[in-house]
Amino acid sequence: MTTIAEIMTQAPVIPVIVIDDLSQAEPLARALVAGGLPVLEVTLRTPVALDAIRAMKTVPGAVVGAGTVADERGLAEALEAGAQFVVSPGLTEPLARAAARERVPFLPGIATAGDIMRGLDLGLTHFKFFPAVAAGGIPVLKALAAPFAQCRFCPTGGIGPDEAPDWLALDAVLCVGGTWVAPRGPVHSENVTRLAREAAGLKR
Repeated sequence: MTTIAEIMTQAPVIPVIVIDDLSQAEPLARALVAGGLPVLEVTLRTPVALDAIRAMKTVPGAVVGAGTVADERGLAEALEAGAQFVVSPGLTEPLARAAARERVPFLPGIATAGDIMRGLDLGLTHFKFFPAVAAGGIPVLKALAAPFAQCRFCPTGGIGPDEAPDWLALDAVLCVGGTWVAPRGPVHSENVTRLAREAAGLKR
């Protein structure tokens, strides 16, 4: 079984994707994968999100997951659509246990030491630090990571291409989540591939 750690280390940036028009899903995935970003997080924020996961999974090399999974129903729907991993904005015991039961790579959101400790109690060591900038930015993540040396993080929320290198320089950070590589709306493939290539070249 692929682990969440393996998924997080495939590229330094995980595109956080919002799809409004299903016809945009496949070309966007192709452009991102061509630029070196194979791991794609499709947020379950629009009516076509589940179908977008199905469409993106047809792209060779794409590793497609579902984001904004908030409960067991969302998890079940994501898995039925073929999601290869799931990302949640927070951490609840029912969702964590359901993900473990389904043996799906799971990246829950945390913002406090208590969140991390609850995750550790559930056997989790990899987390999304969310919302990264609003939750206090790099100083807060540094402070949180210090007593939990076994944990690794994917900061997401408010991070752009200018800030990403500073986050990636932290030992505890395996990757960052970002929307800038997958702008919402019509897909301009050459531009997306260029943004993806630049993001894929960021050093960890």
